[in-house]
Amino acid sequence: MLNEIPDLPPGVIGFELSGKLEGEDYRDVLLPAVEQAATSGGVRLVLVIPAFEGMSGGAVWQDMKMGAEQWRAWKRIAFVTDVEWMIHATAAFGWMTPGEVKHFPLGHRAEAIAWVAG
Repeated sequence: MLNEIPDLPPGVIGFELSGKLEGEDYRDVLLPAVEQAATSGGVRLVLVIPAFEGMSGGAVWQDMKMGAEQWRAWKRIAFVTDVEWMIHATAAFGWMTPGEVKHFPLGHRAEAIAWVAG
């Protein structure tokens, strides 16, 4: 489930993940926010992931589709997590993601938001 992070700087969207990520999370929550951000000057996204319980096949498909459809609109993505494999994946594969991608530890959430907004 994706829960919107309130009170972010103008132009920044953010979500906190809890439980398992489903295709509906992308379709009903993340995709509309990304599309709105793309038409308003670019996607600046903060994803806070305290724990990861997996993602459905539909979520994997929506994830790949979303990145391709808005390729030029992505500006910055901050992954805020202490999940070890996500930290390594961001370092290893972040170059394949549109826009700039950076990892922040959970305790540096405010720094991540400031970086995405910058």
